[in-house]
Parts: sequence; C-alpha cells; structure tokens
Amino acid sequence: MCRVVDLQQAVLAKNDLGARRLREELAARGTIAVNLLSSPGSGKTALLEGELTAARERGVPVAALTADLATENDARRLARSGVPVKQVLTDGLCHLEAEMLAGQLDGWLPEGTRLLFVENVGNLVCPASYELGESLRVALASVTEGEDKPLKYPTAFGLANLVVVTKTDIAEAVGFDEAAFRANVQQVNPGVEVLLTSVRGGVGRGELLERALAVHAGEPVHVPVMARRPAQTPLHEHDHEHEHEHEHGHEHEHGHPHPALHL
Repeated sequence: MCRVVDLQQAVLAKNDLGARRLREELAARGTIAVNLLSSPGSGKTALLEGELTAARERGVPVAALTADLATENDARRLARSGVPVKQVLTDGLCHLEAEMLAGQLDGWLPEGTRLLFVENVGNLVCPASYELGESLRVALASVTEGEDKPLKYPTAFGLANLVVVTKTDIAEAVGFDEAAFRANVQQVNPGVEVLLTSVRGGVGRGELLERALAVHAGEPVHVPVMARRPAQTPLHEHDHEHEHEHEHGHEHEHGHPHPALHL
C-alpha cells in the first residue's frame, strides 16, 4: 500500500510541475484556463453551452476543450455556441492531466483567446487532485444530487475557487435544501462563493463568464484552505479514492494516445 501511495504522490508531483508550466504558457498568450469539475448528469455541458453563447454574443474570445471517456456528443453540443471547441477522448481514463491538456492546445487554441474553458471528465474523484494549469477551478453540483455532495467529495469541493449549483428551477420539486448545501460547502471550503444557476430558468446566465473574466483581469480568486497545505502533504482521501474509482485511470496512464476531434 505504501508503494502505491508513493507512486501516486510522484504522479501528482509530475503533474503539478506540468500544470505550472502550462499556466505560464497560457499566461504568455493572454489566456487563463477555467477547470470545470462535476459528476455525470450535473448539467455542466448545458451550463457551459450557455456561457459560451453569452461570450460569443458579447464578442469575448473564448474556447472550450471537453473531455469524455468515449463519445463526442458534448463537443458537438458545445460547438453550437459558435466558439472553437475541441473534444478529447480519454479512452477510459477518468481524468485529464496537465500534459494531456498542453498537448491538445498546440496548433489549435486561437491567438487572442482570453478564456479556455476545460470541461473535465464527469467524475468528482479522479480529476480532483490533478491541476491543469487553471486559474479558476469550479466544482458543480445539481440540486438533484443531494445537499451532502460536498461532504462526500471533499477534495473536489475543497479545492474549488468557486462552487456552482445547477438546475435550481427544480430545487423545490426535489426538496433541495440550499441552506444545508451551503453549510456543507463551507465545512470543506470556508469562504468559497456559491453561485446558483438554472439554464432552463435563465438564472445566473453569464455569471460564470463574469467571474472568469474578472480573474483574467486580475481579480484575486478565493484560495481554499486545503490548497494552503504543504506540497508534500498527501491529499486526505486521495489514496482511498484510488482504490475504488481510479484504478482504471492508472492502467491507462500515458500508455496510449488520446485522440481529439476538432469542431
């Protein structure tokens, strides 16, 4: 078990280095990355489609890279917004890594892009410990997932700079307790902002874009308490999560190409 943990820490350390390099490369281009994490079915793609459309309507140069295990459906959907979109098929890998992202940007990311939205693989465990050189990390949860989602996935929500709740138009119908959810978020990530959205109801449309543009303009982001831990300190439940949900990802680590679809 100790050897497994050591290997995991080495992989994360290598990824952290790649993430720092990628962040510097993006900064040199005048771009910041926004990393979106959620479980499958949270409404992440629908929210992102709306934000990309809002950006195009306002003339804000943005692009999106979406990762999925096998299908290209999300990229086709996001491409309807009219902004540059690229699909990364992870072929079973349950998260993106910084080097994978960097390899997809060469020759594709348009010059002058201000914001690069990265829709991570739908999973709140595997992607949580992997930085992608982002300047804004957003953890999303829908009202149908329950108020205790932040407690169940403390790394995903604890390392977020912003938390977004989706599908709020059906909150009453599903008995969503907003106060309890906010309390649970604050328990794992004190001080982080919680943004309420509803694509169907038009609530919060463009708000994520506004937050990202503010960060691009230099506005400080919320720094999670968890992110202040010494680099050598293991991320709490990380090794436990790998035992149950991340084994497949290690089997594929850098062992095969990750095809991409340009749209």
